[in-house]
Amino acid sequence: QVQFVESGGGSVQPGGSLRLACVASGFTFSMYTMSWFRQAPGKERELVATINSAGGSTNYADSVKGRFTISRDNAKNSVYLQMNSLKREDTAVYYCIRRAGLGPFGPWGQGTQVTVSA
Repeated sequence: QVQFVESGGGSVQPGGSLRLACVASGFTFSMYTMSWFRQAPGKERELVATINSAGGSTNYADSVKGRFTISRDNAKNSVYLQMNSLKREDTAVYYCIRRAGLGPFGPWGQGTQVTVSA
């Protein structure tokens, strides 16, 4: 079955860095655009970054542009999110997911918690 397993979250001070990883299984990974979403407490899940199937095109939410970098390794069925210059407002549970058209094509995984605090 389709599965996404996220890892790499943790607690970090403002200005710090984290690298998230997601391993996907149950489908042909190299054929799909992949995205990272996040959900902060009491807020809707929001799109953070997207990378196309070949890895040559990326898009970012304005709130993370210039600080986050999405990448993928199709040989490892993995997608990554390098997060630099972290801010308190980046605190959330982060999820990876494949895309179909404009929407996520799940199921959603457990996510990985990122907490930014002094």
